Amino acid sequence: MRLEFMTTTAVAQYLSNATGVIVPIGATEQHGPDGLIGTDHLCPETIARRAGEREGIVIAPTIAYGMSHFHLAFAGTIALRPSTLSALVHDVVASLAATGFTRVYLLNGHGGNIAPIRSAVHEFYAPRSYASEQSPARVHCRMRSWWELPTVDALRKSLYGAAEGYHATPSEVAVTMAAHPDHIRPFDRPAPVQRGNADVGIHAGDNYFDAADYKTRFPDGRVISHSALATPADGARLIDAAVDDLAADFAAFVAAS
Repeated sequence: MRLEFMTTTAVAQYLSNATGVIVPIGATEQHGPDGLIGTDHLCPETIARRAGEREGIVIAPTIAYGMSHFHLAFAGTIALRPSTLSALVHDVVASLAATGFTRVYLLNGHGGNIAPIRSAVHEFYAPRSYASEQSPARVHCRMRSWWELPTVDALRKSLYGAAEGYHATPSEVAVTMAAHPDHIRPFDRPAPVQRGNADVGIHAGDNYFDAADYKTRFPDGRVISHSALATPADGARLIDAAVDDLAADFAAFVAAS
């Protein structure tokens, strides 16, 4: 169930029986020569909406922009400052809480978002801690990146091994190929060009610093990721696995809170 297509009456009826919501969060940034600019928000959006339809969970509108300043040397990237993203996520969580949602699941699609999202959640919790708030309807948040869901993680590693890499990965490109077949086609492209140390880590800022440094290290935008290995069939398998994993993790989150 997509929140933007519900009436306020329908949301109130939902909240009379359940208080969980999933918020897809991603980015609008370069994904090398093959991947769509919207890959990082299209992946969690696709997975969340399919899980929502199947399980009857409310899915909030996607936060489509992320902390992506290090991709700004590539055309089409739109980036938020870390503080801007953190403030945005904080206000989304606070708004959902103010209107009755008490279980907010943040489904992330971009590694650079992880630290700002965590900061946002703690900014939300901190005033309650200082005030020693003990309300019985306390709001709980959980963040998961779709690729770390257990079946998905095992499948992407099985499919691509070391060629999965870290950015513009074949797994995420495959998901967009399956979800949006009219906008991406199979391609024949060599493995990514890279200069410098290959030990780059996963999260933004671990081993690169700004847009110029990133492009110097990864001239075609990909980070050790052989995106040309992606296929729509792989994407369909990854989506199915992610929907199952998300549904199970969301149910456990709601039940345990």
